[in-house]
Amino acid sequence: MNRAARLVTAVLTASAALLLTACGSGGGDDSTSDKIKGADAGNSTASASPSASAVADGVKRPEIKLPSSFQADFQSWTNSDSKLQAILNDGREELRAEYAAVIEADPDSDAVAFYTSDATRTSASTWIKQFVDDDDSLIGKVTVFDPQVHINDTGSGVLFYCVDERKASTKNRKTGKVINTPDKPEHVLQYRTRLDKTSQGVWKTVSATVVPGACS
Repeated sequence: MNRAARLVTAVLTASAALLLTACGSGGGDDSTSDKIKGADAGNSTASASPSASAVADGVKRPEIKLPSSFQADFQSWTNSDSKLQAILNDGREELRAEYAAVIEADPDSDAVAFYTSDATRTSASTWIKQFVDDDDSLIGKVTVFDPQVHINDTGSGVLFYCVDERKASTKNRKTGKVINTPDKPEHVLQYRTRLDKTSQGVWKTVSATVVPGACS
């Protein structure tokens, strides 16, 4: 799982430039690098409700809460195909789980484990631990938009989406120091993920790549 960027404000300057750090490989094939074919992002402009998929299919999912100090705004996160919507729902919750784990300083988050495979869970925990070790949290807002989703020939879900981190910042828990994300195109990221459906009906993220500037 390659997190080449993510809130590029915390690691590059002894604390200034957060997410340009790689966290290894998520394993699996490289289907996430393929172009999205036949994607339908939907026409809705409304943001998706947090944990909207929690009980829709009978699966008991973890409740993920983000504080008012940090918002993740998912725009046009709908699809007319119920199978593709299920992939969108679980892909959304996986990202929200990681943000919540950073804010809660919990590298071993049960919610992150719920939505990730063994390989991606390890890299996600490493990424979260970087914040914990630096005593940093997240504030501000990220906008998640332009979801493109389909099911490939092997039955895996392929989900691409954009994350605009330019209104998000890190805040040190001890000093209160805030480092803003630079207002630059490379901080609008494209996430390229692959998800596999478990026997319980959960679409777990099994591989992911982050491409800085791909959505600008």
